[in-house]
Amino acid sequence: MSSGLVQNDVDGYGFQRPSNFNHGEYDAFMAEYLPVMTRRALRWEKVIGNASRINKSRTVKRFCRKGIPASLRPMVWMSITGADVRMESNPHLYQQMLSANHDRELTETIEMDIHRTFPDNAYFSNPNDNKCLRKPLYNILISIGHRNKTIAYCQGMNFIAGLMLLIMKDEDKYEEKVFWLMDTLINNILPDYYHPDMHAIQVDQELLGELVKWKYPAIHTHLDHLGLQWCLIGMKWFICIFADVLPIDTVLRVWDCLFSEGPKILLRVALAIVCRNQEKILKCKNFSEVTDLFQEAVVGSDSLHCHSFLKCMFEELGSLPMARVNRVREEVKTRV
Repeated sequence: MSSGLVQNDVDGYGFQRPSNFNHGEYDAFMAEYLPVMTRRALRWEKVIGNASRINKSRTVKRFCRKGIPASLRPMVWMSITGADVRMESNPHLYQQMLSANHDRELTETIEMDIHRTFPDNAYFSNPNDNKCLRKPLYNILISIGHRNKTIAYCQGMNFIAGLMLLIMKDEDKYEEKVFWLMDTLINNILPDYYHPDMHAIQVDQELLGELVKWKYPAIHTHLDHLGLQWCLIGMKWFICIFADVLPIDTVLRVWDCLFSEGPKILLRVALAIVCRNQEKILKCKNFSEVTDLFQEAVVGSDSLHCHSFLKCMFEELGSLPMARVNRVREEVKTRV
């Protein structure tokens, strides 16, 4: 699409690369990554065959952890979340939500956030381009807000829906599919995350701190000494489920797992960021250095190399038994 940018300045998803972008490092990463994903695509095609839907299984879970090929991602996401079944069961609901009389405060809030959504992306930066996704993004968010009146709209949802649009934009009925994927996310996968009081997200920030204390006690002691509150670091991570935080290829790999396995994946991602930066964290001398480190860590080479990042999430972190996680979550609820 028309963006006024030379090809090397824009990645495959339409994001403008920063002026200090390391092309050599990225090209080396892609030279290793693309052949792997090509092999993964062949294995996925053997599992799926000619099917238009895929059911959850241990094999599918394992395959999701290794990455869903870009060409299959829309179909697999819709299937493993159950969004496709919900869409087929309610064939007219999206249009009904879209054409309804919408709350003025809701429309004004969403309108303010539309132009803030991925302003460095070619598909969102030029509202006069006929391929611009701003209008579809508005349609989806206003429909979600109208259907889910308790939630209405929460900042961060624009980045989630925007990234879903970038993945789904070439699909038939892509707007409606993103609507149902969003609706499934906020009601089934992450229930209560987007409630106005954000209590569930605040609880999970405290839970993250407790898991760091368990897995990396020296890190927890050091950060506690520096006065770090996890909500100041991880709130944005969880609200936008790492969209507009991690490099795009890594976000998509995280979402492959999130849609397959649920919210525990977000904890594993946050712990992986801590795990991969242990030495740097322990060298921080004050609160400001810690916050700067985390801002750099989520966009650095350790996060760019999504294969090794996912390996850290599932292998280096070790076991994260949900019985223990849920028990600790119940304990921290009393403190939040």
